Amino acid sequence: MDNIDKIQKEMQNWEANTYKKAVEKHPERKSNFTTQSFSPINPLYTPIDIKELDFIGDLSFPGEFPYTRGIQPTMYRGKLWTMRQYAGFGTAKESNKRYRYLLSQGQSGLSVAFDLPTQIGYDSDDSMAEGEVGKVGVAIDTLADMEILFENIPLDKVSTSMTINAPAAILLAMYIAVAEKQGVPKNKIRGTIQNDILKEYVARGTYIYPPKPSMRIITNIFEYCSNEVPRWNTISISGYHIREAGSTAAQEVGFTLADGIAYVNAALEAGLDVDNFAGRLSFFFNAHNDLLEEVAKFRAARRMWAKIMKDRFNAKKERSLMLRFHTQTAGSTLTAQQVNNNIIRVTIQTLAAVLGGTQSLHTNSKDEALALPTEKSVKTALRTQQIVAHESGLTNTVDPLAGSYFVETLTNKIEEEANEYIKKIDLMGGMINAIEAGYVQKEIQKSAYQFNKELESKEKIVVGVNEYIEEEDQYSDLLKIDKQIQENQKLFLKKIKSQRDNDVVKAKLSELKNAAKTERNLMPYIVEAVKTYASIGEISNTLRDVFGEYHESVIM
Repeated sequence: MDNIDKIQKEMQNWEANTYKKAVEKHPERKSNFTTQSFSPINPLYTPIDIKELDFIGDLSFPGEFPYTRGIQPTMYRGKLWTMRQYAGFGTAKESNKRYRYLLSQGQSGLSVAFDLPTQIGYDSDDSMAEGEVGKVGVAIDTLADMEILFENIPLDKVSTSMTINAPAAILLAMYIAVAEKQGVPKNKIRGTIQNDILKEYVARGTYIYPPKPSMRIITNIFEYCSNEVPRWNTISISGYHIREAGSTAAQEVGFTLADGIAYVNAALEAGLDVDNFAGRLSFFFNAHNDLLEEVAKFRAARRMWAKIMKDRFNAKKERSLMLRFHTQTAGSTLTAQQVNNNIIRVTIQTLAAVLGGTQSLHTNSKDEALALPTEKSVKTALRTQQIVAHESGLTNTVDPLAGSYFVETLTNKIEEEANEYIKKIDLMGGMINAIEAGYVQKEIQKSAYQFNKELESKEKIVVGVNEYIEEEDQYSDLLKIDKQIQENQKLFLKKIKSQRDNDVVKAKLSELKNAAKTERNLMPYIVEAVKTYASIGEISNTLRDVFGEYHESVIM
């Protein structure tokens, strides 16, 4: 590298002469030159900004500690990321049709969206489910629905991600049961359950039980899967929803990794060996609009997690140190105005995810600010990934932006800020204490408020929203959910309950309840209950009777 003192001298000369004269002649735009996360951006970056960077210690090589440059030596030269479009609506039959369509169009993995009642453990015939059945995802009441959902989809050939949290154990049990009915043993199935309850308390709200029993269920899943379902990712620790709630990039990383630390601690306290479960932990991040900041965010997160697992938890296996993550483009950036602009936004976000080294990716559809996506818009979103994969040239080399003075500076800055959040959370006694004190929620709220202030003042421009506004006809090509779906789902549930052996169902639910009162692992009991066609509401209510429900504190 050139002599830093010489570069420093030449930089001062450039600023005083070349740059100053250019600005005097052509003043810079009246813009707030910051990242999306409010970090000031210098007009130029040089080796001076990364003079402390240790290539081996901070970057190294792809597939080697600290994995800043990627967890695989070849990355996309060897295998492309999994193209996993998040989908699900109405009944299991309708969603199955959408899954088979996406697979026929080149999607390489499934991602299941569940409706709100399913997410919070209510059956479709529950009064709490009224008006919500099948609206934001597929309605799943019993194993019968899951059988239809994956009909003609061989579970030994595809991996499946399920965005489910509080009832994650129940949906995983149903998936295991469906696989076994297909003749696929549970040690052969591949996929991921989100199973991240801490971010529900912070940013999303689909919780059921209080933190302590929720963490017990999660560690039960870790233990069960390490022995019985070894190819399953037992948790997807999610920064996505933290970012959607308004966090900065550094907050997304800091709070997400703090959640990860809490889960590892809980598993260790339950007596599990770190190297027996850490390799199946995965993460879920947001890909936002600020392309280079997002690339830096992913690189910083990988480096931080490797150090956390090695230094804090003394993990030995390489796989335990690797941060593997799924990415979804940012739903909060989609606009109802000029919806075609969303295709460009999603393309930028796709580039960020790929340049950042994601393992799998969902690209949002242009119409999702208005409704669930149509088949046509879903195909465009999938084609976005495929064009980036095969036509952009980005997949020809590993970590193509490494060494960029700006990207490396941003990577270091995000790591520094995220580590500060983790230190503060440690001082508070961990993530659960920080959540209960409202600290995490307040930090996110402050960032969201600042962003909205900058939108209102036009310090930040969103095309079609606060600038370049135009009159336009109402967008009409939207997917509409049939109002009859709820009644049809109720009738189907009633039919299943009339055909099953209800005495066996009661016996299995009783066994589950008794187990919940002890320290036994609950997964085997949930699997047995599911196989009798006990419903998600019946199983959740059985656990509600023992664990109670969580009620959010008001954060002022």
